Amino acid sequence: MGKLKERIQAFVNNRWLVFVAAIWIQSCAGIGYVFGSLSPVIKRSLNYNQRQLSKLGVAKDLGDSVGFLAGSLSEILPLWGALLVGALQNLIGYGWVWLIVTGRAPVLPLWAMCILIFVGNNGETYFNTAALVSCVQNFPKSRGPVVGILKGFAGLSGAILTQIYTMINFPDQAALIFMVAVGPAMVVVALMFIIRPVGGHRQVRPSDGLSFTFIYSVCLLLAAYLMGVMLLEDLVDVSHTLIIIFTVILFLLLVAPVVIPVKLSFSDEPKDLAVEEVLLPKPEQQEAGKSEQDEVIFSEVEDEKPKEVDLLPASERHKRIAQLQAKLCQAAAEGAVRVKRRRGPHRGEDFTLMQALIKADLWLIFFSLLLASGSGLTVIDNLGQMSQSLGYDNTHIFVSMISIWNFLGRVGGGYFSEIIVRDYAYPRPIAMAVSQLVMAVGHVFFAMGWPGAMYIGTLLIGLGYGAHWAIVPAAASELFGLKKFGALYNFLTLANPAGSLIFSGVIASSIYDREAEKQAHQHLIPPQISGSIFSGMFAVDEPLKCEGSICFFLTSMIMSGFCIIAGVLSLILVYRTKTVYANIYGKSRT
Repeated sequence: MGKLKERIQAFVNNRWLVFVAAIWIQSCAGIGYVFGSLSPVIKRSLNYNQRQLSKLGVAKDLGDSVGFLAGSLSEILPLWGALLVGALQNLIGYGWVWLIVTGRAPVLPLWAMCILIFVGNNGETYFNTAALVSCVQNFPKSRGPVVGILKGFAGLSGAILTQIYTMINFPDQAALIFMVAVGPAMVVVALMFIIRPVGGHRQVRPSDGLSFTFIYSVCLLLAAYLMGVMLLEDLVDVSHTLIIIFTVILFLLLVAPVVIPVKLSFSDEPKDLAVEEVLLPKPEQQEAGKSEQDEVIFSEVEDEKPKEVDLLPASERHKRIAQLQAKLCQAAAEGAVRVKRRRGPHRGEDFTLMQALIKADLWLIFFSLLLASGSGLTVIDNLGQMSQSLGYDNTHIFVSMISIWNFLGRVGGGYFSEIIVRDYAYPRPIAMAVSQLVMAVGHVFFAMGWPGAMYIGTLLIGLGYGAHWAIVPAAASELFGLKKFGALYNFLTLANPAGSLIFSGVIASSIYDREAEKQAHQHLIPPQISGSIFSGMFAVDEPLKCEGSICFFLTSMIMSGFCIIAGVLSLILVYRTKTVYANIYGKSRT
């Protein structure tokens, strides 16, 4: 009995259980990705035009990205308290929107609706912060794969919620808003006490590689399964019973990762203590072996070493740097050289947010993210209108598909960028540049409106956009350290709503409404009354609607050009950080 109790306690405190619970929370946390399905309902119920709807989209993006309050509260409150605050915000914000859309509450002005959308979506920042903080602390040497997987499931949540909505088969489309308000809050409240640091750096096992492989396998299987189910439901008239079976299988795939903590806690696999000690040295041992003068000398080496040293093979490069450091140490001890005092950290060391803000590297990441990720978010927010303008009636299929591709982009972005840095010691931002060029091609497909272009464009934009959110957090932690990672990450996420404000709130909505007005005057209003008071009556009866590829042609081409500019900025960052990545990852290859 005592042994069973011990194993249950080990299960509760297992870092893989925390990781799996974080995956489940993230699976319903990306509620912003369902906005493409919610927006037509809100637009029709409240008689909004595209510009008004775009303002709601910008409010949603701000709610997604403004995480300073979540970061601050997570330092004051326990993580379960931060999760509870996020769940309440999600419930109140979207719950009130549902009451208004269904006529159960009075209609509020647009600015008040923007606040409700912001509050509802801002709950997601608490879910993200708690999940990332707990798992990065529990997996300090695997933050790339962990961040990629967690952010990937957040991107997949749109497809998961849509499939559950299809199974429940509500006759009223507004019920999707109700499900978005209640569903995530219930899941978070059920799991909030599991999400916490559990000293994961002391739980390293030789089987961890296999565990990550299993998680990646589940990710790929889940994405392929959801894609197949969504296409089948779109192309064939599937019975409701079959939809229920599909959804049950979906739940089984989501539950599957819990096998890992169960096996580790209830099996007799021995721990390899030596691996634990090598993987994460004790902080006091690290501090004891590093003096202030050593740090100053290392700083001086970076300034004094010849540029050709960085072009040498890794083993020779480290040998030359060690020789130079020894000479500087001896010269400093004899008084022959006066070593400069450091004025701040160098790339790869721990920065505060204020220290990072004066570095060009941070602004290169920020503006590259603003241009590329902002354009991707504009597509996600306007996907309902884009598909309707091209003659597609079922907008849910594209919302689900972009969620799946977004998921694969995040998981794949983390996986392949990790190969680039670990196997080749090459800067991670090169993966970001590739994803931005992929997005540029995707925008061209949306602009042209060819047959099947919605499917290809959704694929390319989803993969490219998703990859950013696995690559950027890892690159920021490598260049600016982990000590203030939360503040740095929340600052960079502000690029998302800033880009969306420019592309969606200004460019896309203005062009869409202009084309819709042209079509309204050409087709809806008879020529003999086009200049009379009746023309205003036609505009009031229903929101302006644009049809054809012309609606988003110019917007998509503009965004394609900006994605190319973003790729150039990322390549500049690659050039500037070659030495940093060679120093960080070149050592592990020698």
